[in-house]
Amino acid sequence: MATSVHQDAAVVTPTDEQPQSSSRRPIILIILALVLLVGGYFGYQRYQFGQAHEDTDDAQVEGDVYPVIPRVGGPVLDVKIDDNQVVKKGDVVVTIDPADYQQRVNAAEAALAAAQANVVAARTSIGTAQANVKAAQATIGVSSANRARLQKDLKRSTFLRKEDIIPQSDYDAVQANLQATTAQRATAEQQVAVARQQVAAAEQQVAVAQAVVKQRQADLDNAKLQLSYTTITAPANGVVSRKNVQPGQVVAPGQQLFGLVASDRTWVVANFKETQLENMKVGQKVNIEVDAYPNEEFEGHVESLSAATGARFALLPPDNSTGNFVKVTQRVPVKIALDKVDPEHPLRAGMSVTATVAVK
Repeated sequence: MATSVHQDAAVVTPTDEQPQSSSRRPIILIILALVLLVGGYFGYQRYQFGQAHEDTDDAQVEGDVYPVIPRVGGPVLDVKIDDNQVVKKGDVVVTIDPADYQQRVNAAEAALAAAQANVVAARTSIGTAQANVKAAQATIGVSSANRARLQKDLKRSTFLRKEDIIPQSDYDAVQANLQATTAQRATAEQQVAVARQQVAAAEQQVAVAQAVVKQRQADLDNAKLQLSYTTITAPANGVVSRKNVQPGQVVAPGQQLFGLVASDRTWVVANFKETQLENMKVGQKVNIEVDAYPNEEFEGHVESLSAATGARFALLPPDNSTGNFVKVTQRVPVKIALDKVDPEHPLRAGMSVTATVAVK
C-alpha cells in the first residue's frame, strides 16, 4: 500500500508544474519583444544621429598665448606679477635697470647739441663769405671808377705831352696809376670769385651739419626708445603663466620671461578624420562637451577648416615617396568658434573637449 501511494504522488507532481511554466512563457516573450523594440528604436535613433552628425574627442580648447620677451637686456629691478595673476593691457609687469640706457640718452643729447652748434657756426660762415663777396664787388666798383677817370687823365696827358706842356714824368705817373688800377680791378674780380666759392663751401658745410643733426636726433630717439624698453608692459588682458623671472636676474633680449594667456577669447580646435569632412562646412552648428564641466554643454559653429592636415605641420612630415607607404587616415584641424562665453564656466587653453558637428 505504501508503495502505491508514493507512485501516485510521483505521478501527480509533474502535472502540477506544467501549468506554471506555460503561464510564464508569454511574459518572457513580451519582455524580450519590448527590449528588442526599445533597443531597435534607440539604435535607429543613434543611426539617424550618426548620419547627420560627426564627432571627435580629439579636440581641445585653444587661446592666444603671448610670450612676454624683453627687447633690451640688463638686470631686473622689479617684478610686479606672479603666477596666475590677472593683468590688464598696459600694466607694468617687469622693470629693467635703466641706468645704462639713461647714460646713452644723455650722450646722445650732448652730441645733438654739438651738431646743432655746428649748424649755427656753418651759417655764420655763410654770412662772412657773403660779406666778403660784397666787399670784393665794392672794390671792383671803386677800381672801375678809378680806371675810367685815369683813362681820361691818360688821354689828356697824352695830348699835353705831345704839346710838351707836361713833363714825361707826369705822363708816366698817370699811365702807371692806370695800370695799377686795372690790376686792382682784376684782383677784386678774383676775390669775388673766391668769396663766392667760400659761400658755396659754407652752404655745403651747413647741409653737412644739418645732416649730422638729423643723425644725432635719430641716435637720441633710438636711445630714448631703448630706455623705454626697460619698462615692460602687458601686451593684452590675460593671466600670467609660467613666470620665469626674478628681481636681480640678468635677462637678455629675446629671453621669454613668462607667458600671458589671453582671457578675452578662446576657441576649439577639433581634429576630424579626413573621412568625416565630406559634408562639413563653415557655419554649421557644433555641440561641445568639456571634460572639466561634464554637466554643461557649450554651443559653437565651424569657423574654418585647415588647408592641410596636421601631419603636414609636424617636425618631420611623412614622405610617402620613400617606399615605406602605409595608408593612415589623416586628421584635419577644424576651428570652432564659441557662440557665447559663460563667465561661470571659463574655458582654459588646453582643456579636452568632445565636438559634435551637425553636418546635415
